[in-house]
Amino acid sequence: MRRHSGYKRHPYDDKVRAKQIVATLLGVTLIGAACTAAPRSPKAPAETGPGGPAPTATPGGPSGGPQVTDAPDINDLRVSTANWATDFTVASVDLGEFQGGGPPKDGIPSIDEPKLESIADAQTWLAPSSPVISLDIGGSARAYPLAILVWHEIVNDTLGGVPVVVTFCPLCHTALVFDRRVADVVHDFGTTGNLRFSDLVMYDRQTESWWQQATGQAIVGSLTDTKLTFLPAQIVSLADFATAYPNGEVLSRDTGENRPYGQNPYPGYDRADERPFLFAGEIDGRLAPKERVVTIDQDGSTIAIPYTALDAMGAIEIDLPEPVVVFWAPGTAAALDGSTIDAGRDVGATGVFAPVVDGQRLTFARTGGREGPITDVETGSTWSITGQATDGPLAGSQLEPVVHGDHFWFAWAAFSPETTIWSAP
Repeated sequence: MRRHSGYKRHPYDDKVRAKQIVATLLGVTLIGAACTAAPRSPKAPAETGPGGPAPTATPGGPSGGPQVTDAPDINDLRVSTANWATDFTVASVDLGEFQGGGPPKDGIPSIDEPKLESIADAQTWLAPSSPVISLDIGGSARAYPLAILVWHEIVNDTLGGVPVVVTFCPLCHTALVFDRRVADVVHDFGTTGNLRFSDLVMYDRQTESWWQQATGQAIVGSLTDTKLTFLPAQIVSLADFATAYPNGEVLSRDTGENRPYGQNPYPGYDRADERPFLFAGEIDGRLAPKERVVTIDQDGSTIAIPYTALDAMGAIEIDLPEPVVVFWAPGTAAALDGSTIDAGRDVGATGVFAPVVDGQRLTFARTGGREGPITDVETGSTWSITGQATDGPLAGSQLEPVVHGDHFWFAWAAFSPETTIWSAP
């Protein structure tokens, strides 16, 4: 396993470059609709949405960094509290860890009324390799292009009768989806404009509590220690999504905001060996800071699998409290690499699944080289990156997806420092 011994100076460490990025985001914000940068007022609590009872809010585990045991001191905050109705007297983390990202509250506007388009329409402006967040709930499938999410970071949506919040933190390459119900209330989320360990800090408009995107946990405000329920999702190419879900829908560029969708406001950020932007903290040197990893957390057992290992093997099986198989396939562009989202190098896509069909445990391997298919040893069926059997005796079967993340290493390690890094036996 490669180890990282040092860091080169990166333009993102330069304050001038930092100001350029912030100016890009804010400049677009100010040029767009007049209300874009204006703080939004909290909405009234929503009724419980369709799709069954809301999950019960659960206490969160460690959220990274020192855990606060004494009453927080609001004077420790280095970010503005103006226009906030947040209860800053309640927090589970050190208030001094928050850092302003540049844009103000809702300066990076969430998408609250998403409009959709067909795959065919999306293909007119997105390349086959364009990365999308793929979400399937109860047979309803939707793709959220990173070409849009990089400019909005949050989409409040409902899919398959379930109210969801789709999130993407560009600085951490963290794409996570949550059920946005807490007890009997559907919450709407926006961006605070602040970061913690370089990760997006969200807020809910019902209580204005602050939430850590990487953990799905409320860390400041009246809902502190409440944790959202993760939903299985994955980053795949538009082509892979279209193959798996030919009748699926795609988030449209018709957002009501003026953004250069498809352009990358962080060109060159996707360099594994260079220090992340706006990260105040010590980086875990077991891997390069922005090396891509697939991460899994089961009952406190956490593991990170480097993309480099997955690229070499295609399929890796791991026994956590429950067995999982991790797939990798080429064909998905790195969103933060080139000047446009689709111009990035091919970093591939991953999927994590329970390796069981109709009670039968399956064993998987890739055949025929890097672009060869993944098959199971038991039946010889062929499997796609989305966990579907596309050929063979099990054709039409679907592996059960497992909640996981596709992060830059530094971001996952900041919140789960006890993680084991997978290495070949």
